[in-house]
Amino acid sequence: MQPFPASGGKWQISTQGGFTPRWRGDGKELFFLSPDRQLMSADVNPAGATFEASSPKTLFQTQVDTANISNRYDVSRDGQRFLMSLPVENTVSLPITVITNWLVGIERKR
Repeated sequence: MQPFPASGGKWQISTQGGFTPRWRGDGKELFFLSPDRQLMSADVNPAGATFEASSPKTLFQTQVDTANISNRYDVSRDGQRFLMSLPVENTVSLPITVITNWLVGIERKR
């Protein structure tokens, strides 16, 4: 992490890497996904010239698909609720029906 625009220090929050950081609404907590799909959280204090961050803690294991991971989850402003896009397991594939020239069928019924 570093200030924007860049004005000095950089700080690493994750210990094993991470993806898609999201801030709590008040900027005091950072959420991110670890490489093994755990949702992680770190308390941060970005005030003033110093920066402090707690060690990341695991909140819960997710099933978030790591392909195109950028838009797979979001967090509420208070940091208490999460919205996640999860993979769907298809056990039965349903047939697709395509109706062509459907306007003719409607005109006949008039």
